[in-house]
Amino acid sequence: MFDHLSTYATDYEKTKAFYETAFKALGHSIQTEMKADWDQDFPGRRMCAFGPEGKPAYWIIEVKEPVSPRHIAFSANNRSSVSSFYEAALSAGGKDNGAPGPRPMYHEHYFGAFVFDPDGNNIEAVCHIPE
Repeated sequence: MFDHLSTYATDYEKTKAFYETAFKALGHSIQTEMKADWDQDFPGRRMCAFGPEGKPAYWIIEVKEPVSPRHIAFSANNRSSVSSFYEAALSAGGKDNGAPGPRPMYHEHYFGAFVFDPDGNNIEAVCHIPE
């Protein structure tokens, strides 16, 4: 259903570094980076997109003022990757919002971990495959 998503960063460099570290555990990296010189309200606005090779899917866009936080869940190939994502995100300055583990209230095989990113977004890695 989705081609790409974006979120916003009040501290672009800190947020970019956070996602670079956290996404390594899921096999994603920066696919593109640019400045929005066309933006008359914010000349030089920085942005980058993460994803698998050749697919810029998750955009980080610099903003001057904080925006409402979001919840975004990223697919993991296995439960080990969920745990690796969680540990990497914490090591990069994220704040715990739910350690890796089963979440049977969602469904029998749901295994997820939750972390707040530098702008307070609730990010999650989730695996739906049985152990």
